[in-house]
Parts: sequence; structure tokens; C-alpha cells
Amino acid sequence: MAELLTGDFYAFEELLAGEERETLLRVREFLREKVVPIANDYWARAEFPTHLVKEYAELGIAGLAFEELPGPKPSSLLSGFLAMEMAHADPSMATFYGVHTGLAMGSIAACGSAEQRARWLPAMSAMEQIGAFALTEPDGGSDVSGGMRTTARREGDTWVLDGAKRWIGNATFADLVVVWARDTDDGHVKGFVVEKGTPGFTATKIENKIALRSVQNADITLDGCRVPEANRLEGANSFRDTAGILRRTRSGVAWQAVGVMLAAYEIALDYAKEREQFGRPIGKFQLVQDLLVRMLGNATGSLGMVVRLAQLQDAGTYRDEHSALAKAYCTTRMREVVGWARELLAGNGIVLDYDIGRFVADAEALYSYEGTREINTLIVGRAVTGLSAFV
Repeated sequence: MAELLTGDFYAFEELLAGEERETLLRVREFLREKVVPIANDYWARAEFPTHLVKEYAELGIAGLAFEELPGPKPSSLLSGFLAMEMAHADPSMATFYGVHTGLAMGSIAACGSAEQRARWLPAMSAMEQIGAFALTEPDGGSDVSGGMRTTARREGDTWVLDGAKRWIGNATFADLVVVWARDTDDGHVKGFVVEKGTPGFTATKIENKIALRSVQNADITLDGCRVPEANRLEGANSFRDTAGILRRTRSGVAWQAVGVMLAAYEIALDYAKEREQFGRPIGKFQLVQDLLVRMLGNATGSLGMVVRLAQLQDAGTYRDEHSALAKAYCTTRMREVVGWARELLAGNGIVLDYDIGRFVADAEALYSYEGTREINTLIVGRAVTGLSAFV
């Protein structure tokens, strides 16, 4: 049995048993052999390693969580550990995978009809078709539920989509994009699957990013984009349905934040043992040990939180506020950890050679997407007080 991650101080991974532990170890081996060695290079060039998609597919994990697909269903704990492991290797690849499986496949699984699930999910599970999720708009983020400007107008058996989306991961090469738009007739938000090559759909790569540079985020323009009624997700009839997708994926981002913390801690720990100043390894200095223990404490506390969250998910008792607190707390602690790791590496912390610079930058994106700290805080605040502070 492979060793635990260095930062898994309380051995939470041992809660996984049998085939689930074997699956995690198989994914870990793949990430260390195929992803970690090339992560900095692709990040620096802001390119996506498309050659890895086939190898990701061969892992056989993309469709594990969906009842509509064959095979044993994993626990939420395994799904969380997989998200953590991917972010530990490369947050960009974790985001690519999360968008495809959690947001795109998750939308179809939760809101699609039986026919739609059968039409799209098998190919997406095999990663023969890659998905994207288009919700955020150029002028709308946290207020998108009430302020969505993208519209859908029905004409017979066709829907005409007009508007714009921004920050849409995978969109430059996705085969299927789940687009959320407001029905001009009843005012409700509905979901549509736009297939690659549909006239009126344009995706333009966003340049000059300083985080998650390997992720191919795009600006999407919808100009008279005609989608058949057969591609309208039958179970997506209001923003409440959209929010249900986000509740589930928000938990995954909390797990990703833990993966980033563990990676940053391990980089800093190795560096502290090897780097010498004043004739001794810097790990022998009290202030350096203080930084390391702070990092480990943040990571351990956050890992304990998401493990419990996964247990609530498997029990069917978790609520919006549980995911919201985990996302807000873990990403805040993550920002502290990557900052302390960068501090420990000093000047070497701002170059890609030592990896930590990439994690520092990528942490900023994880901190913001899937609901800002402020919005998630208000979700929890409403739950504990019974009073809404939303404008």
C-alpha cells in the first residue's frame, strides 16, 4: 500500500477501504507520472495538455458518481479525495475535470430527461465528448440568479439564445456546453445543451490570466444561437435547479482547496529540510517550524471539515449551508497556507522552478469561483440566524 500524503497528519485517507482506496492510489500514480512533470510548462504557456484527455479517460473515473451509468457508485468521500488529489498535483487539471464531470455532466444527470442522460452521459463518461458549463456573465457573477441577461426565446421546436457568458472553463474545445438563459416568456432560468459547431455560438479564449493558466476559459457570445427543444434540459425550470448543481460542486472546490494546502505544505516542508542558512537547515529555526505547523493545522482542520461534509452527503442530510461554510472556510485557510509557503521559500517562492508560485496564483481563482467568500458567508449566516442579509 502506498504511503499517505505527507500532509495527511491524521491519516484521513485510511477511511477509504478496498476498491475505493485502490482507485485513489491508481489516480495518484497517474497524476505523479503524467501531470506533475508537465504542469509548470503548460501553465507557463497557458496551454491545455489535450493529449492527457485520453489517459484521464482510461482511468475510468469520469462517470463513477452517476446512477445512470454502469459500475459501482463511489462514496462522496472517494469523490472528495479524488478532487483533492487532482488539485494537489495541478489545480488547472482539477478544474478541467471538475467542470466536465461536476458541472456539465452533473447538470445533465440532475436536470436531463432519461433520453437526454442516455444520449450524452455515456460519451461524456468515456471523455469522448467534453463538457462545459456557461452561467457567469460579463456583468454578472454573484447576482446572476436575478440579473441574468442571456435570453432564450422559443420559436416552435427551437430555442433562440442571445447574450454573453464569461469565464467558461473548457469552452474553447468543449463538445457540449450547458448554457443557462432566462426564458423571455415566463422569466425563469432554463438550461440548454449547445453542441459544438452550432451557428451563433462563439467561444474566444481569455488571455493574460495569472491563475489556472492551463484552463481554457472563454468569453462566449450567443447571437441568434438556435437550439432544438430536444436539447433543453427538461428538469431545469428555474434558478433553484441551477443552484442545486452549484451546491454539489461547491463541496468539490473545498476539497480542491485542501489539495492545494497539502501541496504547499509539502513543498515548504521539503524546502525547509534542504535549504541551509547560517550553517544549518532553515527547518531548525523556530520561526520556520511555526510557519510549517500553522500550514499543517490549516490543512488538517480543513480536511476534517470536508471529510465530515462527505459523510453528511452520503447520509443525505447535508444542506446548502454545509457546502457554503466548507467552501468559504477552506479557501480562506488555503490563501493563508500558500502565502506562508511562499514566505518560507522567500525569493524562490515566486518562480515556477519550485512549484509554489503556481499554487499561490491558482489559489486566487479557487478562492473566487463557485461562490465568493462573502456570498457563501451570507448563505451560512442566513441559516444560523434565520434572517437573510442578501440585498
